[in-house]
Amino acid sequence: MLKFLTRVRNFYLVKVKYRKYSIGSNFHAGRGVNLWAKSSLTIGNNFYIGRYSQIECDAKIGDNVLFANYVAVIGKYDHNYEQIGVPIRLASQIKDKDYNWKGLNSKVIIEDDVWIGYGSVILSGVTISKGSIIAAGSIVTTNVPPYSIVAGNPAKFIKQRFSKENQIEHEKNLNKF
Repeated sequence: MLKFLTRVRNFYLVKVKYRKYSIGSNFHAGRGVNLWAKSSLTIGNNFYIGRYSQIECDAKIGDNVLFANYVAVIGKYDHNYEQIGVPIRLASQIKDKDYNWKGLNSKVIIEDDVWIGYGSVILSGVTISKGSIIAAGSIVTTNVPPYSIVAGNPAKFIKQRFSKENQIEHEKNLNKF
């Protein structure tokens, strides 16, 4: 019964609540997830987003991507902090229809087969290449090369996920999914 209710909830999220976005098949969102994009949000197949995670910027997410709980994908320039004579709380923000400051064309790209660990933050303008892993609690401010494992604040390269030979074998076998 629980699996049925989960499928119904995910169907509602894709077809009703988030219908303005492009979301592939086998989408799952945990409790308390929030999705918002100013212009576009595209999510591939087999996407899992854990509890209390959020996407609050334009993004393109590939297939077979996993977000742990409390992951945030956010804009780097969501508030115009350079407005003179305006308190930051009242400054224009990206959600405003007439917003014309930085960040309007900034997007997060997360390619296929990526795992983003618990409590990580991804800033707009970043590409996380295929097969990468973002360690729990990381703050990603720059692009991540394919099959890399990164960690820290700001996130730094730790090691490759696979040897070159294992990476080739991995990619051959991905066609099964």
